[in-house]
Amino acid sequence: MSNTTQLLRFITAGSVDDGKSTLIGRLLHDSKSIFEDQFSAISKTSAKRGMAAVDFSLLTDGLQAEREQGITIDVAYRYFATPRRKFIIGDTPGHEQYTRNMVTAASTANLVVILVDARKGVLVQTRRHTYLASLVGIPHIVLAVNKMDMVDYSEARFTEICAEYLKFAAQLGLTDITCIPLSALVGDMLVERGDNLDWYQGTTLMNLLDNIVIDYDVNTTDFRYPVQWVCRPQTEEYHDFRGFMGRIEAGEIAVGDEVTVLPSGRTSRVKEIVTYDGKLQRAYAPQSVALTLEDEIDISRGDMFVSGGVAPKVAKEFEAMLCWLSETPLDKNRKYLVKHTTRTAKCLFSGIAYRVDVNTLEQHAAATLNMNDIARVAMKVQQPLVFDSYTTDRATGSFIVIDEATNNTVAAGMIA
Repeated sequence: MSNTTQLLRFITAGSVDDGKSTLIGRLLHDSKSIFEDQFSAISKTSAKRGMAAVDFSLLTDGLQAEREQGITIDVAYRYFATPRRKFIIGDTPGHEQYTRNMVTAASTANLVVILVDARKGVLVQTRRHTYLASLVGIPHIVLAVNKMDMVDYSEARFTEICAEYLKFAAQLGLTDITCIPLSALVGDMLVERGDNLDWYQGTTLMNLLDNIVIDYDVNTTDFRYPVQWVCRPQTEEYHDFRGFMGRIEAGEIAVGDEVTVLPSGRTSRVKEIVTYDGKLQRAYAPQSVALTLEDEIDISRGDMFVSGGVAPKVAKEFEAMLCWLSETPLDKNRKYLVKHTTRTAKCLFSGIAYRVDVNTLEQHAAATLNMNDIARVAMKVQQPLVFDSYTTDRATGSFIVIDEATNNTVAAGMIA
């Protein structure tokens, strides 16, 4: 993808009242990404509340319940673009009881902005959100030390908070961390540098978002192509066409390359790469294409084309880190459905190794899982799945669990 069309998904996380919604609102305003009528509406609302300045958090706190309580409950998404990139922002809840909302939003994010109130420093919630970010494998972390205006823009306070946070992050194996001092209320170090942080020589938040390298966030080495649909057009022009449609989740493929079809293990070569706009000689993740093969092989939805140095695992049993999303607790005596890439199969939970206390990172024994619990579990599926570890490939290492009685999504998992 060219730099002008790159899409960066990022989320904000932090404790309650750390200024997540205000930061996003200010970011949208200062980057000229909101309309005049939107700005007029939040200005009027701010004036009604007796505020001296515009409350930019109103741009993202869109739910009526959030406005009444003054907190973010659900994940609020906003979209904007610069000449270099397109952005999707997810404003995630700060409360512990909404852990599932953050995990859902973080699962597709390239970057997370973790806010810390400069007055309060690193809190339990800060550690919890950092652990969740590491759990779902977000590649880039920005520690935004907000409300620097409340501590007289103290360099010593900023350095102290960063040192404490980096020490904790090292325990989780996190290395790609950028620390930025800022004031979301005033606008210092968001889009413009401002006049109050001359001692900070680093980048602004907007400049970082615009230029951080995300090309390598996708596995570019091992080709992974789950088959979503077998295409057999009933037209005179394409009556002999038999293509396999789907999205390239990792790697790249070219006409003439050898591929292995799993779980059957049959091999063939790519005959054509077809898109809506015509045929290609080479395709890359995350393009959606249709592939045709030189050989006639029995292939159906849920099979996966693979090639490259590291082969995925094919198994009916595996272990995973699971976030339970449902208000109904996990019942180990009943069957669920697991949806992994394009394959759906019945599954059983054969064991719970431990539940993680997301505040302290301690591991506890557990007989069942309740909403927002995160645990390491063992699972058995009726049909073999083709998967990688989540740390290798987020697309082929993740899955959701569905209650077949209600069709509700009850859990999200990351294969160990």
